[in-house]
Amino acid sequence: MTYRTQNVAFPYFVVALLLFGLQVIVGLWLAINYFFTVPQDVVNVFSFATARAMHTNLAVLWLLLGFMGSTFYMVPEETESELAWPKLAVAQLVILSLTGVTALVGFLFGWTQGRPLLEIPFTLDVVIVIGVLMFLANIGTTMIRAKRWTATQGSLLAGLVFLALMYLFGMPFYKNLAVDWYYWWWVIHLWVEGAWELIAAALTAFILMKLTGVDRKVVEKWLYVELGLFLFTGIAGTGHHYYWLGAPKYWLWVGGIFSALEPLPILLMVVDTLRDVRKRTKPLEPKLTWVYLIGMIILHFIGAGLFGFAHTLPGINYYTHGSQVTVSHGHLAFFGAYVLLNLTFFYFAIPRLKGLPGNNYDERAGHWGFWMMSLGVVGMSLAFAVAGVLQSYLERMMGQSYMLSQEPIRFWMFVVFLHGLIVVAGVFITIKHLLTLKPAPAGAGGGAGS
Repeated sequence: MTYRTQNVAFPYFVVALLLFGLQVIVGLWLAINYFFTVPQDVVNVFSFATARAMHTNLAVLWLLLGFMGSTFYMVPEETESELAWPKLAVAQLVILSLTGVTALVGFLFGWTQGRPLLEIPFTLDVVIVIGVLMFLANIGTTMIRAKRWTATQGSLLAGLVFLALMYLFGMPFYKNLAVDWYYWWWVIHLWVEGAWELIAAALTAFILMKLTGVDRKVVEKWLYVELGLFLFTGIAGTGHHYYWLGAPKYWLWVGGIFSALEPLPILLMVVDTLRDVRKRTKPLEPKLTWVYLIGMIILHFIGAGLFGFAHTLPGINYYTHGSQVTVSHGHLAFFGAYVLLNLTFFYFAIPRLKGLPGNNYDERAGHWGFWMMSLGVVGMSLAFAVAGVLQSYLERMMGQSYMLSQEPIRFWMFVVFLHGLIVVAGVFITIKHLLTLKPAPAGAGGGAGS
């Protein structure tokens, strides 16, 4: 750690990890609902819809808090200055955490807008906007005062500002349902395949520069490619959802073709960096951080790129849209692109915040956590995909009702649950490991970069 105010990042990491743990527990409960008939008395108290709202909103909340903590760690080093208002950052964490808790409790009592992923009531939306404005003011003021601009922090700031702007479109409720869902997709799609991609690229570039010492020009050139793809493919890619809103059908083709290209710049950024440092004789350490980084790139590309492309092609998406095939793509894409990104940054930053010698740590438990989570999510996604193909055939080819088609896919949802158990175990191993990092055993390796 170079700057005192970088310490603000640590409580963000802690809260994010605790919410991550809660999210996967709720997800496991959701899986149970698909293959086991839950007693009605339990459903009356804790319905599937309530659990789903908790699961998805916890995912968004903990990932955003992770991004914010990572930003608070990264910006002082990029600007070579302390954060403008570190106390404001702490107040912001308290506000957003309390808002999240209030939303979760509110879901139990039916206080919700009802729209998937955007269930939080309008009143709490306003509080979230206030918290995000505090965040942008803090980061923006820090950058302006420092008068030191880089492509990395520019990409990060662009992603954060766009993220905040897109959220505003999802706050009102539009009387025309087609219009309402049109703007709903602006938030959902342009967050994860637009703003979040820019943030992911910036954080990845920062980590690569710090871990390898690679020249800034090598990684930052891909940020410009990422920005270009965001403008041309991220926005156009939203079109594969428009077909279902009554928009002209050419949007399905435009969206299906363009929506799979966003992960490419991050993949090429890492490949280019590794090629630039290939002549080093000293291994890149710590190894676990690199396992997470490479795992992120591979699963990001497979989940968001290949899985996304496979089922957003117009002739396929016509049958699979909204089925368990979508869930398969969503789980692997989110895990590869953003869960592993946050965890990679945590493993990069926490040893530095704790001042561990040489930024090295005892990695053993962390490897178990990574492989259990990753293999578990891949297994879940494959099982979801099989269930989704079966569901699509029964419902949309054979014309069976939704409830009738659920019976044959119960087995595959049980397979999802079994893999979910592995994921939950891996998540808790990882959380415990991150929160209790210890110095590497003597003779375990050298430094891990600046």
